[in-house]
Amino acid sequence: MVGRSNVGKSSLINALLRKPLARTSAAPGKTRLANFFRVQRGTAPAMYLVDLPGYGYARGGGPAAREFQRLTDAYFARPGARAVLLLVDSRHPGLESDLDSWTWLSTQPCQRGVVGTKVDKLTRADRTSHAHEFESLYDGPVLLVSAVTGEGLEELWKLIARLPSPPAA
Repeated sequence: MVGRSNVGKSSLINALLRKPLARTSAAPGKTRLANFFRVQRGTAPAMYLVDLPGYGYARGGGPAAREFQRLTDAYFARPGARAVLLLVDSRHPGLESDLDSWTWLSTQPCQRGVVGTKVDKLTRADRTSHAHEFESLYDGPVLLVSAVTGEGLEELWKLIARLPSPPAA
């Protein structure tokens, strides 16, 4: 899972696993390493959910930005099929950093999808308009979810199951 800092990557992993395994914080930039969580759901083969640092804390060309670039380059250089979910904040469609990430992910040898987080913070009218805007921006459906209420989590598991991933060792 990739996305801006504080978009809810770690919170979403915790909600999916129904356990507080990934460290979370209200302050951006808590995740500094790629964190791998081996999971098995029902009788499905085991897989890894990977919580990558957010790209917002690594602004500019400083050491944090270079470390983020090194980490993501190393992660995507690993052999084996993988799928990537770009997490975007449902409240803010069309952020340049998210669109840039989507464009960059299209150059990587992986399946990709977009998930809008924090949908519980939107009104019903905003959900509809933002969903249409996201679909236009990303040329396809964007799954809206909430780690707080659990909305969309079952659909997210179905999406994850459809994406190819290497088996967990």
